Amino acid sequence: MPTLILVRHGRSTANTSGLLAGRTPGVTLDERGAAQAAALPGRLADLPLVAAVSSPLERCLETLRPLLDARPGLPLHVENRVNECDYGDWSGRKLAELNDEPLMEVVQQHPSAAAFPGGESMRAMQARAVDAVRDWNARIEAEHGPEAVYAMCSHGDIIKSLVAEALGLHFDLFQRISVEPCSLTAIRWTRLRPYLVRLGDTGHFGGLAPRADGGTAADDRDAAVGGGAGGA
Repeated sequence: MPTLILVRHGRSTANTSGLLAGRTPGVTLDERGAAQAAALPGRLADLPLVAAVSSPLERCLETLRPLLDARPGLPLHVENRVNECDYGDWSGRKLAELNDEPLMEVVQQHPSAAAFPGGESMRAMQARAVDAVRDWNARIEAEHGPEAVYAMCSHGDIIKSLVAEALGLHFDLFQRISVEPCSLTAIRWTRLRPYLVRLGDTGHFGGLAPRADGGTAADDRDAAVGGGAGGA
């Protein structure tokens, strides 16, 4: 099955201001975030991407814009199921003041039981994102074959929840995962299980490009410990 490159959007004005942006409109990339986005085409230059999928929020679309400009033929698909978590009444509030809310401890320690007032539960967030990725994996494989590589730009909690699912990690442990703004995370699916082959990477991704024999450099490294991402 395909390899998915998960892109967290670049640093935003909400990140800089310490706000829980959620789906609040008008949150864009700050100066550093724009520079991170501008570097994205170079970081992914060696990968034969077949599609880009994005959360509908502006900061994600902004992050992908330089990549799309560099690859005029790369199709963009907006996917609502990888939108930011609906934080409801918490959206747009300062994180510093939210730390005093009793629910914040649940969010951090027992997220599978957390539901935001006026918003959605964290379990529902993970479920919709996982369903979206499974659907896109099937679509990409059907259209481009099992060795295809595609990118998806989304949000920190969404990406962390997808990584947790790929690792078979209980959702209550997903807060142990860290993905920085504009970091890249790669998951390769096989018939039996997914493999996490990059996590929160801020470097170059050329090593994930398919080789002539159908493998990648990552397969060589993984084979020494009992089977690589190109396995069963």
